[in-house]
Amino acid sequence: MSGIIAQNSGRHTGLVKASSGGGGVWNLIKTYTASSDSDLSFVEGTDGIDFTAYDEFVFKFIDIHPETDNVTFQVNFRDGSTAYDATKTTTVFRAYHNEADAVAILGYRTGSDLAQSTAVQKLNGNVGSDNDQCLVGTLTLYAPSSTTFVKHFISRTNVIKSDDQSQEKYVAGYCNVTAAIDGVQFTMSTDSIQSGQISLYGIS
Repeated sequence: MSGIIAQNSGRHTGLVKASSGGGGVWNLIKTYTASSDSDLSFVEGTDGIDFTAYDEFVFKFIDIHPETDNVTFQVNFRDGSTAYDATKTTTVFRAYHNEADAVAILGYRTGSDLAQSTAVQKLNGNVGSDNDQCLVGTLTLYAPSSTTFVKHFISRTNVIKSDDQSQEKYVAGYCNVTAAIDGVQFTMSTDSIQSGQISLYGIS
């Protein structure tokens, strides 16, 4: 037996913490705060962003609020050019429940998935713009700097919809390119991201 388990074996006066250099450490790379921005883009070589530094990156969405009611929060990826148009194949499902307890649905969303498409990927829709409505969640991107394999990503978000429903949506898929992903861009389908934060972490 070795490592943190061995260090805590037989202890009765508190636990020894794992080393800060151990596996699974979240390293904050950059946080962008929206202020009526048309997009929040994380670009290789900008603001200390290095997509070669880790094999796993997590984007955290905190209180993302749109300027316009009933819009979609979405993502796209850049694979070496200046355009965010990496080819993607994805699958999507959602669950939602309204405040009146009258509707509850779990189902596959064929209209939100992509098949070898360069279009934006919808992460969650019908986002409300009331003062107390917002979107939260995560997107994980794996090995974006690989020039051998496709680039997998997984997203899970929850939103208060414009019609007062809680909607959780799951998106998973891959950028079907062997070129490195060097940019990730988040937008709303209409108008701007009025407020909220997106933080990028590298997982070591």
